[in-house]
Amino acid sequence: MSAPTVDGADAEARATNRARFELELEFVQSLANPFYLHSLAQQNILNQPAFVKFLEYLQYWRGKDYARFIHYPHALHHLELLQHARFRNEIGKDEWREYLNQKQFDHWRTW
Repeated sequence: MSAPTVDGADAEARATNRARFELELEFVQSLANPFYLHSLAQQNILNQPAFVKFLEYLQYWRGKDYARFIHYPHALHHLELLQHARFRNEIGKDEWREYLNQKQFDHWRTW
């Protein structure tokens, strides 16, 4: 008995899903970097309505089925902080970026 074959449409859908998964994983993990968050804020990206909805959509990464793929746990914490307008506004300030960077460093240093 031979193994079941995957038709072309199914294979294409799987490849598309995998590419989307990898792209979203890479983006979520980039949120662990306070300097990247600061850059997004400086470019006025963080408060664009479509981007805010995208951040809300990405909350699924906090579930155990997806969180297990995250290598930088601060990414999930920052994703949660980004749900708040005040944080999205304040991270654009140099002192907030430095504060977040220092807190992250202190956490890693004492873990």
